[in-house]
Amino acid sequence: MTALTALPTLAAAPAAGSASLVQSVDWLAITPVVLPAAVALVVLVADLFVPERRKPLLGWLSVAGLAAATATLIPLRAGDRATFCLTTDPGACSYTADHFALVIQFLVLAGALVTALLSVTAVRDARMPAGEYWFLLLSSAAGAALLPASRDLATLIVALEVASLPAFALVGMRRGDRLSSEAALKFFLSSVTATAVSLMGVSFVYAATGSLHLTQVADRLEDVPGQLDTLAMAGVALTLVGFAFKTAAVPFHFWVPDTYVGAPLPIAGYLSVIGKAVGFTGLILVTVIAFPAYSEVWGPALAVLAALTMTLGNAAAVRQSPDRPNSAVRLLAWSSVGQAGYLLVPIAAAAYSGRDQIGSTVAYALMYGAVNLGAFAVAALVARTKPQNRIGDYRGLYAQRPAAALALAFFLLCLAGLPPGLIGLFAKVTVFRAAVDAGLGWLAVVMAVNVVIALYYYLRWTALLFRAPEAPAEGVRTKAPWPVSIAIAVTAAVAVVLSGAPQLVLRFASGSLFPL
Repeated sequence: MTALTALPTLAAAPAAGSASLVQSVDWLAITPVVLPAAVALVVLVADLFVPERRKPLLGWLSVAGLAAATATLIPLRAGDRATFCLTTDPGACSYTADHFALVIQFLVLAGALVTALLSVTAVRDARMPAGEYWFLLLSSAAGAALLPASRDLATLIVALEVASLPAFALVGMRRGDRLSSEAALKFFLSSVTATAVSLMGVSFVYAATGSLHLTQVADRLEDVPGQLDTLAMAGVALTLVGFAFKTAAVPFHFWVPDTYVGAPLPIAGYLSVIGKAVGFTGLILVTVIAFPAYSEVWGPALAVLAALTMTLGNAAAVRQSPDRPNSAVRLLAWSSVGQAGYLLVPIAAAAYSGRDQIGSTVAYALMYGAVNLGAFAVAALVARTKPQNRIGDYRGLYAQRPAAALALAFFLLCLAGLPPGLIGLFAKVTVFRAAVDAGLGWLAVVMAVNVVIALYYYLRWTALLFRAPEAPAEGVRTKAPWPVSIAIAVTAAVAVVLSGAPQLVLRFASGSLFPL
């Protein structure tokens, strides 16, 4: 039997003559996943006994659970732990807490924490069932935290679905709302189809290699028998579909605008950041860890997807009319599609110049996560008094809510890559450099053109914040709920700090996040 010790010596080889299949568990390594899952179960059971007037306590219990889960990453910062390893091959583990996993887990758990702060007020105002809402949010966060640490294809698919299935229900949580129900159904059907295609791809890969562990798959794909080469190539291509769907890459993007509009605003923000983190994490793991032998298949495919995604997303965002209902949410939705194109660039570049390029995607995702959640936080605040969520509703916001207007302006400038949002500028330069270093000059040109296109709609919205209101505000201005104010303040503070010290995230782009 193996000893309960920290890896890399966690799963020691069995003694001579033994055939033990017992695996040891490093509980500290899996705490960031287990803790939100455990709190989710506590919330679900407590909901049966807590009286209606005390239901908000469930929200604060969830906030505390997510904060504690984020804090548990601190003792893991060395990035040298793994667990659920094969007793016959200690190097093949199902869960690895390396630096890549820890950075993405921080993004996921911190993003879920901000979403929870925004949801405390939204659950009460929309009269959504508190117990179900918080259980689903925590469950999805646990699945999203599991995925970056997963190192076998089965665990990857399970983590993807654990993160996705609760999200379908969260999108349709506003009972009786036609848009919400339609969005949830569209999201569910398209996601299930993409997952089915990915499962077929995984089965093909398993048939060709005889293993599900990423490191073993990578080794065996280097020497696939000729008669299985076509099967392996098809498996590689099909496996990518489910993760490409989660990233909203074209042509798997069609669910995004309607889903964001129909979902509660905190959940729309959650999908735009945590949902994308799940997709990009899965893409990175299956491409640069499991399928490097077939880089000639996925490299050009992802480069084309990146170009199509950023172009279509930005073109659709430009076309949003300020007076159309829900145009602000639709613009953020199409903007997130365009941003997904930028995030795909370093992954495609990794096919040509090595897996260290994916650090640029991680750095960009950290910047994007902070500022995009901040933009949705301001949108949630404005929607309290102007539920139509039109871009035109933001005209003169500075005169009514100067702090919120300044925060939103800074978020939009970061997304555009303009000073004083320096972190957005530096992150884009890092992604641009990854394309150039990989010899993808044409993709760098497409990205540069799209950055210019995006300037139009980001600056148009920013300018609108400081224009004179069309009519004086009527009545007394409602006070912003303090959980929403905290969410805006935290995301704004993070964006300002990153713009002042961009090396905090850009350092991930200059080295390897995976153990050698």
